[in-house]
Amino acid sequence: MNRFCKSLVILTIFSLLWNCKTNTSSEQTTESETSSTLVKTPDFSGDSAYVFVEKQVKFGPRVPNSTAHTRCGDYLVAELKRLGCSVIEQKFTATNYDGRKLNARNIIGTINPQAPKRILLASHWDSRPVADEDPTNKQGAIDGANDGASGVGVLLELARTIQQANQKPTVGIDFIFFDVEDGGNSAVAKDKFTGFCLGSQYWAANKHVPNYSAYYGVLLDMVGAKGATFPKESFSKQYAGEITQNIWNLASQLGYNSYFIQQDGSAITDDHLPINETAKIPMVDIIHLQLNNPQKTFFEDWHTHEDDMRNIDPATLKAVGQVLLQALYQES
Repeated sequence: MNRFCKSLVILTIFSLLWNCKTNTSSEQTTESETSSTLVKTPDFSGDSAYVFVEKQVKFGPRVPNSTAHTRCGDYLVAELKRLGCSVIEQKFTATNYDGRKLNARNIIGTINPQAPKRILLASHWDSRPVADEDPTNKQGAIDGANDGASGVGVLLELARTIQQANQKPTVGIDFIFFDVEDGGNSAVAKDKFTGFCLGSQYWAANKHVPNYSAYYGVLLDMVGAKGATFPKESFSKQYAGEITQNIWNLASQLGYNSYFIQQDGSAITDDHLPINETAKIPMVDIIHLQLNNPQKTFFEDWHTHEDDMRNIDPATLKAVGQVLLQALYQES
């Protein structure tokens, strides 16, 4: 091979490698962090959200058919009304995986009910009826401070912050507190939900407003523990990939990338699944997932009697609430 041919081969290889590198780089930046101009928002109070969590936990385990469940539901309805929301109670009878009938209600609070563009924010408000993951005592219901109450606390504080702000978002906001999310049994495989997510399944098939739709939704689950990590849950990426990335990018711009980590997480059967699949509303799940820990998918005290107020950190509530607040104002 002469020098010219050698040079031609080298140039061709270099060109191919450069194109490969360029294409790979382009593919990698498809989901990379992008900056947008952040609009001004009010400050979200993690301390106030903490109080909202604490008030729920003080009722005791919020298990359907219990007095604590009824009293906490009444409190949530009254609190949403006090915060200036229009409120609808969606009462229904749920059938548990074991055939028991459960008196349930989804609670919906609305801001800007006439706005055509709507954002749906949700969390479940019931708590687990059995401490099946507790290492010493698997009997009895749990407080569910992080698993349930934390998300509701963030949403109540969001409502309070928005209603007291001098400038409010122009989008319509619907808060939905789903009931009977946490009473299932994964060992009973009657369907893919195995008794979980009964409230969100009911709402997805029986929306509180006929033909209701939303631009997108965000579900909060286990969003209060100290040092929580929220990777991008797999179903969220599948059904609402662009929205997921936008929220994580906002978190990074706000300095909360230690919570909202730019990594992929597991696919979790949660309340966002019926909203995505049945209601056809793209919904993101912000949920505490542990990475690189095959022994524990969620936070350490998940489904144990230790899931009490000791698990709740105002700093984590602040991070989640401020990111959501920013997302709402960006839509305006």
